[in-house]
Amino acid sequence: MTDPARDHHRREEAGMDDDEIWAAIDDQRRRTADLLEGLTGRQWERPSLCDGWTVRHVAAHLTLQQQGVRDIVVFMARHPEMLRARSLNRTIVDSAAIQARLPTGQLVDRIRAMIGSRRHNAFVTQLETLTDILVHSQDIAVPLGAELELPVPAAVLAATRRWETRDTWLGKVFRRLPLEGYTLRATDADWTRGAGPEVAGPIGALLLLVTGRTARLDELTGAGADHLRGQRHPA
Repeated sequence: MTDPARDHHRREEAGMDDDEIWAAIDDQRRRTADLLEGLTGRQWERPSLCDGWTVRHVAAHLTLQQQGVRDIVVFMARHPEMLRARSLNRTIVDSAAIQARLPTGQLVDRIRAMIGSRRHNAFVTQLETLTDILVHSQDIAVPLGAELELPVPAAVLAATRRWETRDTWLGKVFRRLPLEGYTLRATDADWTRGAGPEVAGPIGALLLLVTGRTARLDELTGAGADHLRGQRHPA
């Protein structure tokens, strides 16, 4: 799953150890739950940055971040329609739709209940948990016009993980943007990846970009960013 040497370099680059990673996860869960708790019914049903998902669907997905093998088996036994899913992405979509049937108060409570725990989903690492809460918190906040800060070291670590795993099965859960021909450079951190025309800006905006989201593309500068905007809105 991970290369220990590369994993050590990645954490050294971000300046975070395991305790700090879990503290960042807890902090983002807490602030996401606080945001959700104050939403109106209409805001819960607003489209998120995830295609086809409302804010409610994203929150529901965030309650499913501690699924061990036994939990997965129990969930599928309770919801046999899940057995029809033929891909990882279909499984994610279907499980979120099922979980979204819960009352919004229960969704918030379940996100809060994970704070302080170091469990993560089977077959992945805490870096996937970190990426999920950072990115999905923005999937909720950005369309609502809400400010939900992404801590720079945590965003660096998540962006590095996503860049390194973009060609693996872990990358298949994200929409793939054509970023191979660009240099991505953070202006608020020592982080650069790729080669080609520059796409520069806050690491949080770059994290969204490498996870297939163009919602903060207008915050990015450089010839590469201009080209990406031209692709999004062709003349």
